[in-house]
Amino acid sequence: MPESPAVSVSPADLPATDLRTPGAEPTGVDRGTLRLALVVGGLVLAVLFGFGLGRLNPPPTTASGAVPATAAHTHPPGTGAHSHDGATATQAGDADAVGLSISSGGYTLAPSAVEFPVGRAGALRFQIRDERRRPVTRFAVVHEKPMHLIVVRRDLTGYQHLHPTMAADGTWSVPLTLPEAGVWRAYADFTAVADDGRQTAVTLGVDLAAPGGYAPRPLPGAATSTTVDGFTVGYEGTPKAGETLPVRFSIRSGGSPAALEPYLGAYGHLVALREGDLGYLHVHPGPQAEPGTVTFWMTPPGPGRYRMFLDFQVAGVVRTAEFTVAVG
Repeated sequence: MPESPAVSVSPADLPATDLRTPGAEPTGVDRGTLRLALVVGGLVLAVLFGFGLGRLNPPPTTASGAVPATAAHTHPPGTGAHSHDGATATQAGDADAVGLSISSGGYTLAPSAVEFPVGRAGALRFQIRDERRRPVTRFAVVHEKPMHLIVVRRDLTGYQHLHPTMAADGTWSVPLTLPEAGVWRAYADFTAVADDGRQTAVTLGVDLAAPGGYAPRPLPGAATSTTVDGFTVGYEGTPKAGETLPVRFSIRSGGSPAALEPYLGAYGHLVALREGDLGYLHVHPGPQAEPGTVTFWMTPPGPGRYRMFLDFQVAGVVRTAEFTVAVG
């Protein structure tokens, strides 16, 4: 780092200290005062010089505005311990749910439209805005993407995991079809990068409407095993409110462990939503212990029934296994 420039201060630059007694001649500048002024002036210039270097050398970005994720960022309550592409970060065990608000942590989700015709392909467009209503354009890449968008109907059916793309003006867009009438919930899960390089993980939520007759389905009963496209998926572990505990999933095909492939930088991706208020829990995996398995460290923000959505990839195809779990 370049050295701070030398500071030169002459007595003419400083106010004279009058030490005269009545009738005496001026004695000039007090040496202690001069030394103090030199020190203070040097410190001020050093701070200003360092600030200028910081403005000239912001964190690296890509053409899309994404920056590498680091461990030096803050997280909303309830995220628990997790890693961002190898950089481990830990959040204290606060039991508040996330994704319940359109604004949080100084950021606001601003969609261009919230109503979509049933079953018709459209596009969801939105911006993330800061406290000054400016569009945010710098995001950290977390699990290989700068933005994860989860869409689900309020009865916890119709789950979709999407990855929008961002234009230069900070507008995100993604193709979206709402297959059934009702109120849907969209969650924007991202890590914003401030002007000073500080990274903040945020989950914001907004309701979308698909006009028509809405007949909500009851949540399926709790179960530890299900099937999807010929794969048998089960889990072990008992999540508890406010505690970070492991939940181990196994995926088998024809009685043998499935050949899981990395998806979004891991062998699985898990989202859990709480019945009722739709409190959001994005769970991050640990390393694969053995073939066909993936373990997640889960910190439910509170008691209730949750619907867990496990994304996994085999032979280039991503599938989703769904479970209901009761958390006490």
